[in-house]
This record gives sequence, structure tokens and C-alpha cells, in this order.
Amino acid sequence: MERTGTSRRGFVAGAAAVTGAAVASTVTVGAGPAQAATAAESAAPLSVAVLGGGVAGLTAAHELAERGYRVTVYERRALGGKARSMDVPDSGRGGRRALPAEHGFRFIPGIYHNLPDTLRRIPFPGNAHGVWDNLVAPAEMSFARTGREDLRIPLPWPGHRPAELTLDEIRRALTALLETARSIPLHEAAYFVDRFLVFLTSCQERRDDTWERTPWWEFLRAERMSYDYQRILAVGLTRNIVATKAEEASTRTVATLLEAFAFNALGRGADGPLDRILNLPTNEAWIDPWVTHLNGLGVEFRVGWTVRELDYDAGAGRIAAVLAEDPQGVRRRVTADHYVSAMPVEHARRTWSAALRAADPQLARCDALETDWMTGIQFYLTESAPLLAGHANCIDSPWSLTAIQQARHWPARDFPADYGDGAVVDCLSVDISEWDRPGVLYGKTAKQCTRAEVAKEVWAQLKASFNDTGRTVLKDSALHSWFLDPGVDGLGTPNPTNEDQLLVHPVGTFHNRPKAATRVPNLYLAGDYVAVDIDLATMEGANASARQAVNALLDRTGSAAARCTVRPLFSPPELEGLKRHDRLRYRLGLRNALDLG
Repeated sequence: MERTGTSRRGFVAGAAAVTGAAVASTVTVGAGPAQAATAAESAAPLSVAVLGGGVAGLTAAHELAERGYRVTVYERRALGGKARSMDVPDSGRGGRRALPAEHGFRFIPGIYHNLPDTLRRIPFPGNAHGVWDNLVAPAEMSFARTGREDLRIPLPWPGHRPAELTLDEIRRALTALLETARSIPLHEAAYFVDRFLVFLTSCQERRDDTWERTPWWEFLRAERMSYDYQRILAVGLTRNIVATKAEEASTRTVATLLEAFAFNALGRGADGPLDRILNLPTNEAWIDPWVTHLNGLGVEFRVGWTVRELDYDAGAGRIAAVLAEDPQGVRRRVTADHYVSAMPVEHARRTWSAALRAADPQLARCDALETDWMTGIQFYLTESAPLLAGHANCIDSPWSLTAIQQARHWPARDFPADYGDGAVVDCLSVDISEWDRPGVLYGKTAKQCTRAEVAKEVWAQLKASFNDTGRTVLKDSALHSWFLDPGVDGLGTPNPTNEDQLLVHPVGTFHNRPKAATRVPNLYLAGDYVAVDIDLATMEGANASARQAVNALLDRTGSAAARCTVRPLFSPPELEGLKRHDRLRYRLGLRNALDLG
């Protein structure tokens, strides 16, 4: 039932610009480091090779091109990285577009500031604020329970129209609210609130030390609490939202995001509503217009190029070249004045030699960073399922599923008229966050299942969450087809692989994150693993890290260009006094004043 393969649109466009060359030939992006060390010393603009075309790489290219640098982006597969959408091969009929698929649905909350700034600077026809105007706010979200009414949570925002509910839906929503209030004992709810207040009033030193070393599960004393306390407040806020295990996740990482979301919900320090998504498939709404804009700024793209190694010249103390393979598999030496490594950490660290790691020990520490699987699957429906106008968090599902219906959020598209064969009316996009726990249908983990078994298992878990209280929301007869992220391979075999893994945040991760500026004077790091304020594997983190990398490059080249703005997460000024008090207690070896243990 699955449609397999990947979209070649971006690949062909990039590959067409590349001509064949001899093995081990040199591709010169710029004058070379020996000829120009700073912008002031060279009449010609300095050249930069950006290695990786995901959000971090495209952001770096954008900021550098605006400041007059000559930029070439090298990307192995497709521009946009994990953020891109893709076509389901051979799915378009009668002049329609192919069915849209994706690695996982996009989520651009109001706590983001750096990424939205970039979106505003990408032109989009008819939009006063560029791609940023393509963001829309879902009206609600839900905790979808198995065997119980789903807890629906409205997401109000000034000028925002709430979701319309029938009398039956109102009854179910109130029932779920009362059931949840009854299932989490009052003293447990009070304890959770106290723990959150402890973190809110903790100084940065305590956060970076004590709470970075404390698992979220332990911080909440979850092992002593009720099932619903564990599923909603411990697991539901980590595995499903932050894609890491509550038993292992750093309290610093999880609570920092919860703090930001809490103030976002209160309208404090927010770029916009708590929950925002794009009003079209990601490439249509964002990535394609971005690439077009960057082309207009002079950025060149080499798609289909695989970076193998950064050639470090120990004598000169610089990167001499990048060893890469072009789309035809020909080995090339790519030279530039400066290099921005913007690949995911699991790919980037393979390109760092022992000599390069010795030159900057922070590179070696990146080996301790961990990644895990969080992968998307899409179900195409011939009938629109009456779920909800927003994200659903299936907190009782063994595979920690989250889902959203796409069609209702794409008002500019008539789904059956624009996509597929005319029979598909909606796309249910689902993220699978847990790949190592047995499912309900086969008793196997997702990695042990074949691709078809994964699809059937996910569909069964979705039905268990949505079809469990007297309604048939998802119908087998309405399932047209499905598409599982092609980055996953070898499922059902002893050695499954995933090309698009996600950085996770077990305790201690913060101290192994590298800075954007390395000790090698012409090498910079960008990606969601680089140390930034948000401390989470996000598009915002990737964007902020690229801005930091560009600022470091500007400093080293003596550029007079304006530095990139890098906005931190909002910090409420009214809590600063309590944090200063906690800093004194921390230095005296005392607990936070609100910490009752």
C-alpha cells in the first residue's frame, strides 16, 4: 500500500548545474585562505562553503549572502533537510500535484524568534511579511486517551476564532476535563506546580549544574506518582513533545521549554501564538521560496554532493579543503576561504579527522551527543476524519504518537483537486517518537516491524486513541494509502537504519554541546546540536546557531557588516530577584528556597 521513493525535483535542479570532472579534481569556491584572510585584505568577496542544506545551512547562506560573501551550499540529498516536504512518487494524476509527504509535521511555536525573523525576510507572492504570513495558528490541541474521553485544550489568542464544537463535543470535553482532574490527585498536582516553581526561580548556575544532571522523571518524583501523573506530566511532556525519554531527559532542557511555553501562553515574550504551522506543504510555503530568494542573492547550490572529510592542514592550522563526492561519485577537493559545517551531528562528526579533533577538543566531545529516532508517516484519507483543529498527542500509545490533519490548515488548497488522484481529501501526518517499545498489534518494536507492519501498527494505535469512546473517527474504508519517511531503511532486519535522526537530551548533554566558533580559524559549526539558548533540537536552534556561526566569521574576517541578531528565550524580569537569591543559596550549597524535596 505504501508509495516508495524520494522526490528528485531538488536533486535534479542542483545536479544539472554540475559538470563532470576528473577524479580528485579541485572545485575552487573562492580565492583560498592563503590569498585572503580578511575582507579588508581582499578586493574580491571572501568565499564560504556551507556544508549541509538544512535549516542551519540555508540560514548561514542567507545571512552571509546578505553581507556580500560568495556562498556555495553543498547538500547530500535535498535542500531543507529534515524540515522539507517531499512528493509521494507517482501519486499525481490528471494534472494534479503529487501527494505531499514529510519527515514530520512542522511546528513553529511563538517561543521562536530567530527563525520567524528569517521567515519575514523570505519574499512570498502576496504576503506583506513574506513566508512568515504563511503561519497559521491551530485552534486547539488534545491529549488523546485510550479508553477514555480525549482532553481537548483550546489555544486562544487575541483575534483568534475558537474551534466550533457540537453539544456532544462539549459534553465529551467537559467529561475528559473532570476525569483528568479526578485521576491526578490534588496533592500530586500541587507537587508538580511546586517543582515547576522551583525551576522558575532557580539561578542559571543551578540549572546548568544540578538540573542538567537530574533526569526529568527524578525531578518530578514520577516513580511515586499515579499513572496519569506519569503519562501526562512526565512522559507526555517529554517523549511526545521533546522526543526524549522522561527517565533520561535533562530537567534543564525539558523545564526550560516548559517555562518558555508557559509564558508564551500568557502572551509574554512571544512572537505569536503558542502553536503555529504552515498553511501549505513546507516546500511550497517556505523552502522553495527560500531557495529562490537565495539564488537571487547569488548563492550557488550543489545538490547530490556528499562531504567525506574536512582536510585539516596541521601545519597551517586551517582547513585546506573539503573532500567530497559529486553526484556522479567523482572525488573532488572543494576549496574556499571559510567553511561552515551545517550537517546534523551524526553526519558531521564522521568528517572530522583525529588531527582536526585534536585541534579543537570540543569536536571530540560531540561523540558523546546522542541521537534517537523520531520519524513521520502520512496516511491519505478518502473521507475527512472528525478529529480536531490542531495537534493530537496520543499519550497512551506505546509508540508515543502525535498527529495533525493537514487539509483543514491549507485553505489555499482544494486537496482532492490539487493533489493525488482526486480521491484523497486529507493527509493525517503522524510522528512516531518511540521505536523501541512493543506495539499493540504485533507485539514488536517499530524497528522490528517491516514498513507495512509499521503502518498497520500505527493505524491500530491511532484507532485505539480515537475510536474508543463510542465514535468511529478513523475508518479502515477511508484509508487510501500511506507513506513512511524514506530515510528509514532495513526495518524488520537486525540492522535498521535512519538517515534523519533527532538529537536527544539525556543528562549531561548541555556540557558536550560545541560552540559555533571553533579553534580552527576558518571553520564554524551550525546545527541544532550547537550550544544555543533554546537547548533543544529544533529549527529555532539550527537557525540561531547559524547566526552565531556567521557572527564568528564576521569577527574573524574583520567585516564591518552588521552582526546577526540572536534573540534568547524570554526571561521574565519579575523573577530576577528570586533568581539572585537562589544564586546566593546555590553558592552556599543550599537548596532552592521553594524546594521541599
